[in-house]
Amino acid sequence: MKRWLKRNLPAAGTFRTNRHFGVFGTLLHDPNLWHLNRHSVSGAAAIGLFVMFLPPVGQSLIAAGAAIVLRVNLPISVLVSWISNPVTIPPMFYFAYRLGCWMLGIEPGHFDLGYWLDWRHWIAVLWPLMLGSLVCGVLCSGLGYLAIQAIWRQRLMRRIRERRERYRATASRDSRPSSNRQT
Repeated sequence: MKRWLKRNLPAAGTFRTNRHFGVFGTLLHDPNLWHLNRHSVSGAAAIGLFVMFLPPVGQSLIAAGAAIVLRVNLPISVLVSWISNPVTIPPMFYFAYRLGCWMLGIEPGHFDLGYWLDWRHWIAVLWPLMLGSLVCGVLCSGLGYLAIQAIWRQRLMRRIRERRERYRATASRDSRPSSNRQT
């Protein structure tokens, strides 16, 4: 998994030369932003999963800024925030709106174009949408963090077990008496 990530993630220079991320200047030179370890990857995924439930304006910059502040993997946080795209945003935000309505105990509005053009409707929609988005972002972020931590730990434990078995096989092969020995 780590080798696959190293092969497929953009290099540090890609972000440093990008005009949108140039806002961060020399902060992009921190080596911790490019490390691939359990803490960095799981933290970056958590940031990206939270940011994807924010309004779709500037999600990449927000994810990058949070990754820089928290010193986690920058490319992963930005890439995970791209889960929300023009195809996935409508169902994500509709679910967040319905969740917010349920939590506030209000009836969701119907979808009529004239209704959507009225500014009072947007005020009525904004509170449940913000609450639902916050709850979805926090839950997805936490679950993503815990899932990556668990997967990383499971893979590490499997590699340790395999290494231990190889060592035992080598040790038992070396400790056997040789049949070629002369007495």
